[in-house]
This record gives sequence, structure tokens and C-alpha cells, in this order.
Amino acid sequence: MTETQHSPTYPAMDYRPASPANRLRDGRWQLLVAACFAFGAWAGYDVPLPVSVLGFLVMAFAVAFLPRRAGSRRLEAVKQRELRRMWPGTGMKVTVDALPAPCFVADGRGITRYINKAALKRYGDMKPGDPLSFSLRAPSLLEAFDRVCSSGEPERINWTEKVPTESWFEAHVSPVFMPGTASGRSGKGLPDFVLVVIQDQTEQRRLERMRTDFVANASHELRTPLASLSGFIETLQGPARDDPTARERFLAIMQEQAGRMRRLIDDILSLSRIELKAHVKPSAQVDLVEIIRHTRDALAPVAKEMGVTVETEVPDGEAIVNGDRDELIQVTENLIENALKYGGSGGRVTVALEDESQSGDDHKWALAIRDYGEGIPAEHLPRLTERFYRVNADSSRAMKGTGLGLAIVKHILNRHRARLEIESSPGNGATFRAHFPPIGTP
Repeated sequence: MTETQHSPTYPAMDYRPASPANRLRDGRWQLLVAACFAFGAWAGYDVPLPVSVLGFLVMAFAVAFLPRRAGSRRLEAVKQRELRRMWPGTGMKVTVDALPAPCFVADGRGITRYINKAALKRYGDMKPGDPLSFSLRAPSLLEAFDRVCSSGEPERINWTEKVPTESWFEAHVSPVFMPGTASGRSGKGLPDFVLVVIQDQTEQRRLERMRTDFVANASHELRTPLASLSGFIETLQGPARDDPTARERFLAIMQEQAGRMRRLIDDILSLSRIELKAHVKPSAQVDLVEIIRHTRDALAPVAKEMGVTVETEVPDGEAIVNGDRDELIQVTENLIENALKYGGSGGRVTVALEDESQSGDDHKWALAIRDYGEGIPAEHLPRLTERFYRVNADSSRAMKGTGLGLAIVKHILNRHRARLEIESSPGNGATFRAHFPPIGTP
């Protein structure tokens, strides 16, 4: 925010610099009385005209140049205090502008006196002189503002907004006492201004909720196989100690449950590693055609065992994107493996590379993996990439799924500045399409 954008028009107050001309203007009534006395002395008491004129000039000199009376100085100080109370000074504006959070400076009546850049960016076109309630419509915040104006004590409040999306906010409402005022000298009484600083807590709250849900879900997913292992171990140590048939059956189940725990822990660690470098964009260049062929060959035994054919539709040349080869192989494996597991009833899976570029220079590739199975109901599509979310939990566990595959895909694609799109309807299979930006995109 520049000074020219928000330099307010000062209120009309009878205050001018103490120059001789202004002092003469302010003392015009005294000069009028002196002129009357001089004229009366000359006309009624035969005082010589030069003496009368000299007396008037001495009075004018005193008004213009001699120190003003204490009462006048007090009046001027009062005017200056009132001016400071109504508009913040440059120092306060510079300080408020330096804060990254939205900040409002208002007077005791709730009239906005200054707004920093962050507040303008978030709350739109608001200008000094508007009531604070024009932009901040949270009742709890306005009530806190009134309490701070009355008590002179700072407050911190939290509130939630439901529209357009659920959001959480925290506000610090603090009184400001200006030097030179009675409240400023004592630090008590009614504040000259009130500073409102607003922090958006939405992302932090969502991360906290996500971590809480993640820990709860991970604990639940690990508890079930762990309980199975503990139960079978107790059985083998007790009633089935000398039963070879039961021992072989229980050991097979225990191996399966241990494998489930291992896969879950591997996925959790993989997700953590991806999140640690989520802000670092990959700089290497990789060929999506080579990655697709590599993944197809790696999953060929799985596809053969499930009786599903994997078809590829790729260009003859290369399809170069900025990316991490190992992570993109993980994306391709997860998507193809999901198509084999949950869409294998259609008998085939298609893996295609689509060129979405408008010109022939900068290729914009999309990796599309389609199955021809039962499809996914529309209400599940927005939540498929959530951690541990499953359309059918029993089917997912039967297929040895951990519920983290698509969450890993989403996080890897986010790191690559790519976008995942899911299209599906019951009976028509599902298509997972990853859109990659052209090479060199920031």
C-alpha cells in the first residue's frame, strides 16, 4: 500500500502553523480592540496621532512575535492530540504494512483509519473512513472490538466461517495509546486506536485434523493384524501346540497378516518421504514411454495371474517431462495395479499417453489408465485420494490394499506440479488421468 493510495483527508480543524501572519489572523479581535483604543485616544483625549499609531503597531508586533499565552499553547496541544487520535502517523502505517497478516487500524467508534496490503488483498476494496463492520462481519470479533475500546485491554478470539467453505480464524485485538495523550502517558483508559490482526488458521487446522485422522486410521489398520498375530501365537503356544494341521494353517494366516503390516508400514514411510520433499520440484527429465513399458513388464505376472490384458497406446518417440523416475514409476504402478485389482472384471486395462499440447513445440502429456470393470459411484470420486479411504473396505483388504495408494499418487503428482483427474460411472469402468505440465513450466 502506498502513501498516495491511503493518505486520508485530514478533518477540518482550526489549526495552523504559528507563523506571524497566522498569529495576526488569530489575534484579529485583539487588534480590533487596540485600534479602537488608539482611535479613541486620538479623537477624545487629544493624544497625538503618531503616538496612537505607534501604540497600535506595538500591540500588533506583540501579537505577531511575542510568545503566545499558555492558554493558546494548551489549545494548540489539544488540537494536535485530537489530530493524532483521529489518524495514525506514518510510523504506525509503515509498521502495519510490514506485517504479513491482514491488519486494520480503527478508532474507538469502529471507523477504519488504515488498512495494510494483506488486508486489501483478502477483503477487497475497502478504504479508510469505512466502518470496520463493512469487511469484518464476524459478531464475536466486533464484540471483542467493543470490549477493547471500553476496557483498554487486549483480547484474542477465534471463530469459524462456514461460507463459502469451512474456515478458521484467529484475531488479536490490541489497544494503541499515542504518546502525548493522557492515555498514552499512563497506558490506561480509552485507547486512541485499536489494532486488529487476523490470522487464517484454516490450513493449520486441516493439517492437524489430517494428522489426527492419519494416526487414528493407521493405528486401527495396524491393530487388526497385530491382534490376529497375538491370538494365533497364543493358540499355537496352548491348545494347538501339538496339532500340525492347525499349526500350518495358523502360520499361513500369520504370514499374511505380517505381510499386510509390512505393506502398510512401507506405504506410510513412502508417504512421509514424499511429504518431506513436497516443496522441491523435480529438475530431471524422464521419458514416460519408457516408464510405462517398464511398469507393464513388471506387472505382467500379476496381470497374467488375474487373467487381465494390459494394452498400451504410446507414441513411437519419447514423451519427456520433468520428474523423478522412481516416483513416476510408483505412480504408474499404483494406478495400473488398482485397475487390475478393482477393474479386472472387464478383462483388460488400457494405458495411454495423450498429447494435450496446442502447438507442436511444447508437449503437454497426459497419462491415462482405464479399466473396464464395474466403475465407481459418483459420490466416492471426490474422496478417493484421501488416506485410508476405501469404496469397499472388505474388497480392498482382500486385494491386499492399504488405502494409501491413491494418496501417494496425489502427493507425487502435486510435487511434479501435475494434476490427477478421475472419471467413472457404474458399469463403465474408471479412467485415472494424470496431466503433466510442459517442460520448463515453473
